[in-house]
Amino acid sequence: MGQGTGSSSTSAARARLLGKATELFYAEGIHSVGIDRIIAEAQVTRATLYRHFAGKEDLVLAYLDQADRGIRAGIEAATAGGQPGPGGSPVDGPGSPAGGQPAVSSPAGGQSAADTVRAIARFITEGIQSPGFRGCAFLNAVAEYPDPAHPIHQAVLTHRQWFLETVTGLLAQVGDEPADAAGRHLVMLRDGAMAAGCLFDPELISDTFHHGVDGILRARGA
Repeated sequence: MGQGTGSSSTSAARARLLGKATELFYAEGIHSVGIDRIIAEAQVTRATLYRHFAGKEDLVLAYLDQADRGIRAGIEAATAGGQPGPGGSPVDGPGSPAGGQPAVSSPAGGQSAADTVRAIARFITEGIQSPGFRGCAFLNAVAEYPDPAHPIHQAVLTHRQWFLETVTGLLAQVGDEPADAAGRHLVMLRDGAMAAGCLFDPELISDTFHHGVDGILRARGA
């Protein structure tokens, strides 16, 4: 009984730390937010922070891992023919991508691959139009960690690789031509929409993005 209560308290403290770090890193940037501020606003002790995270880098990696899992869940829901929502915060919405080979299963429930791509595009624009949207968490992070060998930069590349493989695999099921270029095109459109979505009218950016995605699909015969 006592052990269970302690474990619950520990999990709650970790959740508060990660939740506060996520809020601050996404809204204000990673380098501009110090550990002392996160500890103070999460209302935990320094010892509690280091019980759960080796340091700030570990906390940043947990922040990106949480964003990655939220995005994967939304994409999986779209692939399964469900209705992916933008999540509880803009950080849980769309992430980012970079080169790779297609590797994705066929859409479930009779949904066509083209419709799945459109559902993924809707998931992305729901994030862009969500309150507090400040661009892509992964693109924002990699801008602060330009060293390709850094673990945070590597985490961003891993996420982007997965996203590119996912959309390229879906596009390969639309038409007969190789889909590598179409996948890179969609990723580029998505990156541009994520960057512009916090600078201009998000509805206009979303409409433009959907128009571009439809153009890719039409070019493949959808």
